[in-house]
Amino acid sequence: MGRDLVALVLTVVELLRQLMERQAIRRVEQGDLTDDQVDRIGTTLMLLDERMTELCEQHGLTAEDLNLDLGPLGTLLPRD
Repeated sequence: MGRDLVALVLTVVELLRQLMERQAIRRVEQGDLTDDQVDRIGTTLMLLDERMTELCEQHGLTAEDLNLDLGPLGTLLPRD
């Protein structure tokens, strides 16, 4: 697969990962989850982040490579 296509796919995956993370944080802050559910969410998000890092390294990409510039709208992904 070409590097540009890999970057595009990983960008979409990273966007979805960040959206899932924000939703999980909102649910945790609402307080309607059990301790076990909170632990599982935390573990899952940590593993997803690690896997994204591995995939980027494997394909010679950085987090900045995944952050598409949308011109006057700014960047696709929030800058941490």
